[in-house]
Amino acid sequence: MVRWVVLVAVTAIATLGLDRLHVPSAALFAGLVVAAALALLGWAPTARPGADDDAPTKPPMPRAWGIAGQGVLGVYIGTMVQPDVLGGLASSWLPVVVIALGTLVLSVGGGALLGLNRRVDSLTGSLALVAGGASGLVALTRELGGDERVVAVVQYVRVGLVTVTMPIVATLVFGAHTSGASSPKADAGLTDQAWGLLLLAVGIGIGLTVGKLIRLPAAGLLGPLIVTVVAELTGWAGPAAVPTILVTAAYAVIGWQAGLGFTMAAMKAIGKILPHAVALILLIGVGSAGLGAALSVWTGESMFDSYLATTPGGIYAVLAAAAASGSNITFVLASQIVRVLTMLFVAPFAARAYHRWRTRRHDATAPDQREPAHV
Repeated sequence: MVRWVVLVAVTAIATLGLDRLHVPSAALFAGLVVAAALALLGWAPTARPGADDDAPTKPPMPRAWGIAGQGVLGVYIGTMVQPDVLGGLASSWLPVVVIALGTLVLSVGGGALLGLNRRVDSLTGSLALVAGGASGLVALTRELGGDERVVAVVQYVRVGLVTVTMPIVATLVFGAHTSGASSPKADAGLTDQAWGLLLLAVGIGIGLTVGKLIRLPAAGLLGPLIVTVVAELTGWAGPAAVPTILVTAAYAVIGWQAGLGFTMAAMKAIGKILPHAVALILLIGVGSAGLGAALSVWTGESMFDSYLATTPGGIYAVLAAAAASGSNITFVLASQIVRVLTMLFVAPFAARAYHRWRTRRHDATAPDQREPAHV
């Protein structure tokens, strides 16, 4: 309990400081950095025991907290999708899909390079750097025969790096800040916030349930978001506005969810391949930024919106920053959804095809002499 109190208190102080600097999604950024720092120092909340001695330990943060945080963020972002901006998206679908495929090529190519490391098999390497749907990819890795532990840690590092660098780039490169952005319902009164609480209950309840039934990627976020978007576009949402305190808490929880994964034990487990993985993550990030510039030229959207649209991961942080900085949320949201869906449905097949090709090539010469990953 004491560790949770420390985590909450330090996150709150850091959030206030970052908010004064006009850092987009300050609570999310603060939650991630503070949780990661405490985890690496051994001061963060520890993993909880399983149901019995043989059961694996559970993550330090209850899963329900993360789902609730994602649901609040999904509903909040959904309230910003307005009917008058949808018309301009129709002509952008082709470039958005093409650029998403370009990000896929970058990801699988980077993963193939990671798979050249003798401690990582080609399938695991390919999936570890796929830029989208981290939790879904970890589950798919086990089914495809890869090492899900390596994929999980590298994916945590990827999401963490994207989440940490994205607000910095947004502020220093693009000059984006929160003071110039406001929700269409920023001045909502108590009645509007009461409607917002009802919208939260309906959006999360229906969105999460249906999302799980249809196996929607990132169902905790996208399910409530889709329900809210439908409610907004049909007029059912009315004046509903999500209370600011809940949005701030959701940002912090999502930051903790990623940050608490950076334990020293996890880092030591793949320490020998981590520098290689980090270098490739940064290269993929630079390449994705280049694709963002191309998307901006192709669609006429701003460089900042296109940068957010093509960021290779950290969808929660990206959408939070877009919402906080007054970006074209519809364009960024559509691009990110296309990216996540493309990665989850195409990348595993591409990774498995590459792995089979490499396996046949090596079997034709000599047995694979790679060292197993010591995780």
